[in-house]
Amino acid sequence: MVAVSQALAAIQWFTLRVGQASALFVPLLMVTVVLNVTLRYIFSIGSIQLEELQWHLNAVAVMGCMAWAYQKDVHVRVDVFRNRMSPRVRAGIEAVGVLVLLLPFLWFVTVSAWSIFGYSWHLKEGSPMPSGLPARYLIKFVMAAGLSLLFLQSLAVLGRSLLVLVSTEPSA
Repeated sequence: MVAVSQALAAIQWFTLRVGQASALFVPLLMVTVVLNVTLRYIFSIGSIQLEELQWHLNAVAVMGCMAWAYQKDVHVRVDVFRNRMSPRVRAGIEAVGVLVLLLPFLWFVTVSAWSIFGYSWHLKEGSPMPSGLPARYLIKFVMAAGLSLLFLQSLAVLGRSLLVLVSTEPSA
C-alpha cells in the first residue's frame, strides 16, 4: 500500500507542477490577445503569426491544466447529489466513472492524438498560411502530452478512490 501511495503522490506532484507551469502561459496569452486586437482595430495591422500564437498559447494552457483541474476537483460536475454522499459512496462512483467512462474514452483519444502528432512530425508540418508559424507538430505534441497527463491523473484518481474503498477507517 505504501508503494501505491507513493506512486499516486508522484503522479499528483507531476500533475501539479505541469499545471502550474502551464498556467503561466495565461498572462502571456492575454498580452498576445491585447496586442493582436490593438494592432488590428487601432492600427489596421493584421498578423497571422499573432493569431496562431494565441491558439498555441491557449492550447498549452488548456492541455497543461486539464489534469490539474481534475486533480483539484475543480472540473465541471453533473452530479448535484455528490455533496450529500459519504466519502465511500463518492469514491465508489468516482472509481466506476473513471474505469467505465473516462479511461476508455481517454485511451482512444490519447492514442489518436499521438498518432496525429507522429504523422505531423513525419511531415514536419507547419502552418497552412504562408506567413504562419512553423512547426505545427509542436502544438500537436502538446495536445497528446496533455491528454496523456490527464490519463495518468485519472489513474491516480482511480487509485485514490480504491484506497478509500478498501480503507478500514469508517470516515475514509
